[in-house]
This record gives sequence, C-alpha cells and structure tokens, in this order.
Amino acid sequence: MFRRVSRWAAVLPVALALAGLSGCGSGEPAASTGSGAGAATELTVFAAASLTETFTELGRIYEAAHPGTTVTFNFGSSATLAQQIVQGAPADVFAAASPATMKTVTDASLAGSPTTFARNTLQIAVPAGNPAKVDELKDLTDPNVKVALCAEQVPCGAAAVKALQAAGLQVTPVTLEQDVKATLTKVELGEVDAALVYKTDVIASGGTVKGIAFPEADRAVNDYPIAVLDQAPAGAAARRFVDLVLSQQGKDVLVKAGFDAP
Repeated sequence: MFRRVSRWAAVLPVALALAGLSGCGSGEPAASTGSGAGAATELTVFAAASLTETFTELGRIYEAAHPGTTVTFNFGSSATLAQQIVQGAPADVFAAASPATMKTVTDASLAGSPTTFARNTLQIAVPAGNPAKVDELKDLTDPNVKVALCAEQVPCGAAAVKALQAAGLQVTPVTLEQDVKATLTKVELGEVDAALVYKTDVIASGGTVKGIAFPEADRAVNDYPIAVLDQAPAGAAARRFVDLVLSQQGKDVLVKAGFDAP
C-alpha cells in the first residue's frame, strides 16, 4: 500500500531520543533490504516539497513493479529534510531542490556523489482572477501588492533572491514560508496577491492560480540532485528507486509536470 509522510517535525526529536536510549542492540528487527525473494520492504524517501506530485506518481509506479515494497515519503523543505538526515532521521533516498541543500548531507559523509535529475524555474503565481493586476516582476515592488516568498534558506527562497537581484529589484514580502507548497497556499487562499514559486507548482495547482513567466527566472534555475544515503536501511530498493527516477519513464513523469531535463 502506498503511503505518504508529510512532516517529521513533530516526531523526529522523540525518535532520536528513543534511538539514543535503545542503542544498536534494541532487539527490534532491522528493515529488510528487499534482497531476498518475497521480502517485504519499506523504502523511505525524503524529497523536496515541489516533488510531491511527481514522486507520489513514481512511488506508485515503483510499488506496482516491486510487489511487497511500500514507499514512504517525507516531503518538505529541502533544508529541513537535510538537517533531519544529518540529525539521524532514518531515510534511504534524498532528493533535494538544490545542490546547496544536498551538500549539507554529502558534507556530513552521509551520501556519495548525487545525480542531477531535473531542473525547475520560478514563476509569479497569482490568484486566478489576478485582482492586483500583476503582470511582471517589478509589480511585486508595489507596496500595495501583498507578496509571499519562500524563506531565503530554502531553495525556492534562494532562487527568488537570485531572480530579484538579477532584475535589480527589492521586494518586501508580507510572509516568508518554509517551503514552496506553503508559499503557494497563500495565493490559493487569497491571503496574498502574488508569490514566487516553481512553475511545476503552478501546473500542479490545477488552475487555482495563474503563472506568469518572467525573464529573470532564467538566472535562478534550480538543479535537483538525488542520492542514495550511505546507511540506507533498504539500500537495494533505494538504488532501484533512483534508477526509476533517472530512467526515461521517470523523465517523462517529470517533464509532464513541468520540470526541465538537466
């Protein structure tokens, strides 16, 4: 059965504390790597929030091809996910929305060389009716236009900073969100007039928001790296999942969602 885990923030401290108390000799059965015939396997994938729709689809494809395997996802800010992995959260695969957030994990010697599997570009997201009449990036500098941005430490926020700097503009947001989905939600709920999000999230909104392309976005394209973690409990399954993401079938799913090939 396919499962999705949306947030670890509430349970991670408890899990780490229990791990410290129990030690390696806890007596709990180790997760199967799936190498034996018919072995049940749980594969845990930490992935950037902007990958929610595509990786959910790829998870279903993987499970259908590998009966007995359950793919569990933790979607969120790449920066937060990287910190969770460094702090000991159990995971098999990490797919980040920027090389910088992946570097947090590789610098901690927790993963080998990652592979870039997709690229993503920012758009201006506005409510379907565009009540503030936003047409271009400089419109976001109007103090009467309420703008949401991702926090600078997360990939979508870092990309927004680059794009605004490339345009020579300064925007004062009314809110800074911790991942791109939360930023988009502000537009969907009508709480802001515009936001800078990925074009893939505009497409995934199903028409609840309108996307406006702008030329400076080409100066702030995000590469998406993926890696199997060195201590992956389900290492064999993790490598197969990464192979799926990098396959033509995986590329087709990503391109259909609006990602660009690397």
